[in-house]
Amino acid sequence: MVMDMGRDASQGVVELTYEPVMGDFMGALKERNRLRKRGWLRSWAVGLLAFAFVLNAALSVAGRDKPDWVLLIWLPLALVLLLLTPRLQARAFLKLAARNGTYRASVTDAGLTMVTDNSTTSVKWAAQPRYRETGDAFFTYSDDKNASCFTVLPKRGLAGPADADRLREILDRNLTRV
Repeated sequence: MVMDMGRDASQGVVELTYEPVMGDFMGALKERNRLRKRGWLRSWAVGLLAFAFVLNAALSVAGRDKPDWVLLIWLPLALVLLLLTPRLQARAFLKLAARNGTYRASVTDAGLTMVTDNSTTSVKWAAQPRYRETGDAFFTYSDDKNASCFTVLPKRGLAGPADADRLREILDRNLTRV
């Protein structure tokens, strides 16, 4: 819902109401990984571990080398762990967020205020000066090298498509799109 509250259109308020879901945090972590300077490291590690496993297995099957059972057992486990880490992190975030019930966010040119059944949090744009948009949500991020703080604003929480445009305008005025 968009409310004018006696201000001109540039000072409008965009409101979202939603229940957090796993996809919100999966999206936030995926986009955060693209912002981080070392975000590519995990992707390369998965590739290198997979290559080492296939090479070790192929050499063992071809009879050129004795099987290295430590590698044949631990490399797949390391791969699975690397691949599951984002899902496990998102699940942990969801567990924490679900305890707070319904989220009601108000976004203005001053920042955003998040109200839940258990808490109220206000974030000024200086604390999270960057944002990314996906098909499902807007994500705001802190400007430290790991983007350690983020806020999820899912589009399903908006009252209508026009609110997404208004929210994008507010974010473009106050934040850097990355």
